[in-house]
Formats: sequence, C-alpha cells, structure tokens
Amino acid sequence: MKPEIQIVSNATELARAAAAKFVSHATNAVQASGVFSVALSGGNTPKSVYSLLADDPSLRAQVPWDRIHFFWGDERHVAPDHQDSNYRMAREAMLDKVPVPAANIHRIKGEYGDARLAADEYEEDLRAFFKLRSGALPRLDLLLLGMGPDGHTASLFPGTKALGERERLVVSNWVEKFNTFRITMTLPVLNNAASVIFFVSGTEKSAVLHEVLEGQAGRYPSQLIQPVNGSLLWLVDSAAWQKREATGKF
Repeated sequence: MKPEIQIVSNATELARAAAAKFVSHATNAVQASGVFSVALSGGNTPKSVYSLLADDPSLRAQVPWDRIHFFWGDERHVAPDHQDSNYRMAREAMLDKVPVPAANIHRIKGEYGDARLAADEYEEDLRAFFKLRSGALPRLDLLLLGMGPDGHTASLFPGTKALGERERLVVSNWVEKFNTFRITMTLPVLNNAASVIFFVSGTEKSAVLHEVLEGQAGRYPSQLIQPVNGSLLWLVDSAAWQKREATGKF
C-alpha cells in the first residue's frame, strides 16, 4: 500500500492537522474497543501537537483521556527528568495537563544503568498490556513518528544493529554518533501498528524526505516503516516539501 501524503502550509498547520488526526483515531478506537493505544514520538514537531491537544479547549474536550494508554516508540538513555527525555517532553507538554490515569502511562525506564534492562522491562510491559502469546506482536492503534535529517526514525539509526532485529519487541540500540544507547521499539512492532503518522517539518528535512520517498529503497530507516496491515500517512509542511518544487519529483 502506497503511503498517503498530506502537505500543509506551515508547522502550525501541521500541528493542527496532526491533532485532528489524533482526536479522530482516539474516538474511533474507543468506540470500537473501549481503549486507544498510542506510541508517542520525541521531537519539536510532536511537542507542538501534544501542547495543542492539551491547551486548545475544543480539542481537549474531544479526547477520551481516561481511555488512552500512552506508550513511547523510543527513549533516550536518561532519567525521566532529564532535558533530553522523550517522556519528560510529553509529560510537560501534555500529560501533566490532562486527566490521564497514572496506570495508563507506560514510560520506558531510561534511567536504568543498563539500557538492556530497560528494553527487557518495556517488552514485558507490552506483552502484558496486549496479552501477547509467544511470537505475537502488539498492535498499537496509532504510532507517531518523526524523521531525523539522517533519515532515522524512533531510535533506528542508519547502520545500527537494531535495524536487523526481527524477534525482540524492544531493544537497546548503540548509536555511535551519540556515543550512547537508545531504547527503541523494533521494526516488527512499528510495522504492526494499525495507523502510522510521520511528522516532517522544516527545510533541513527536505533533502532526506525526497530521498526517503523517491530514492533507493532501504537506504534510510524511515523507508523501512511499511505497515503490514495498516495505514501510513506522511504529514509534511511546505518547507520540508520544497524539494518537490525544485525537482518536479514525488
């Protein structure tokens, strides 16, 4: 299935479009099953979306907060109060402002000295919540992803070991460029989500966005996000999309 691409005028409109998608997915999932599971992403663009959902009265009122279970696609190997923590960002932008039960927030324990332990524990959390039998994969209702200028997504960076993982749900991934481990969901989990939304904003992403969507397959981790039985939407602002205007491609 080819991905859907939605282009908006600027980062503000991107956040509004993403927030509307979040509300729609949450409402539909709760109507269908009573709960909504979502994996959050780090980054500045997702932060704007989370803030909008919490701060805009009309949007906030539409979200069934008590029925949502929040997960994270990846986390830095840092404490939850560290400035680089994806959990801290989501908590400050949204979770502290809305009526979500504490039991519904499934954070990755990035503060553990051994990142492998954090990955193991998070995998067990996924298995328990989704009641997985051996060999089964969790099916998130919605997966939110960003894309770095190097084409990485979640904490799946080019050339890293985790890209080849097919058995584990969550792994600790050594990222040489940052000289640190990251904890990340693996490709089988990411590709089993019912819906995936990429957020891409800014001119610094335009060149790699062009390569990811039109270039050689498999060169960038973001190209490996291909939902097995789900939808894939790229929400892109005009600054990131400008490569199309210059090349006539996409």
